Amino acid sequence: MESTGGPYLNTAAVTSPVGIARLLQMTFGCTTFSLVAHQGGFSAAYGTFCMFVWTFCFAITVFIIACEFTRLHSCLSISWGNFTAAFAMLATLMSVTAAVIYPLYFVQLGCYPIGCEVRDFRIAASVFAGLLFVTYATEVFLTRARPGQVTSYMATVSGLLKIVQAFVACIIFGALVNDSQYDKYVATQWCVAVYSFCFVVTVVVVAFSVTGKTALLWFPFERAVVIYTLGAVLLYVSAAVIWPVFCFDSKYGSPRRPSACDKGRCPWDSQLVIAIFTYVNLLLYAVDLAYSQRIRFVSHL
Repeated sequence: MESTGGPYLNTAAVTSPVGIARLLQMTFGCTTFSLVAHQGGFSAAYGTFCMFVWTFCFAITVFIIACEFTRLHSCLSISWGNFTAAFAMLATLMSVTAAVIYPLYFVQLGCYPIGCEVRDFRIAASVFAGLLFVTYATEVFLTRARPGQVTSYMATVSGLLKIVQAFVACIIFGALVNDSQYDKYVATQWCVAVYSFCFVVTVVVVAFSVTGKTALLWFPFERAVVIYTLGAVLLYVSAAVIWPVFCFDSKYGSPRRPSACDKGRCPWDSQLVIAIFTYVNLLLYAVDLAYSQRIRFVSHL
């Protein structure tokens, strides 16, 4: 526990720029899912995902504010700075995804057939969903590491990129299970193994950073992460070459989208999504490798 010589409540948790951003996150998140639950409505997997994002982010934000305001975070056996930085980045990615998906699938300009009241609620929910994304992005901007600043690893560019890499991998996995036909060739199965291995190791790196257990490892964690990042770049290079060849070359797949392919249930579409995000993650790992040469880990912040 912290020293009892000071005040028990930390007012800076709600009056600092980061604290104000978190209060706005709580307000906008509660408003968004309340509008949807009250009258806006949601359905199918897309709507359920959006509601999960808003409620999950709201709950964790309330938890963070409560812990910092009461100083109870000092009782937790985690690296608080790493935890809040990692969550802010994850919430930014999740909230921007929900802010795009909900209006895309549920908002319309006309009143028919849902009615004008429901339409207005959905538009309002979409506006607050966008504001929610802005507040989480603002927190990431405010808490990110500056040159020469001693800070938590997850607040550095390399740490934030780890969250983005894992999130992009989840998008790839979603496309893989959507009838991507990855099991047709051993080569495409290799690509799936690359995605899975890099995702698991990235999550492990984040987990060790958030729990603050990096100092307990018998090997130098900083060096191991850099070596892993180099390996991930090489693995993604192989996937970036193999996947398009075995999916879009006329010898193995189709260079153009089949005309008889149903929208939303077309393997070619899933393969294209996977190819695009494979290159996205390759770029992210390459940038991560470059920035990892310029930082030092601080496990106890």
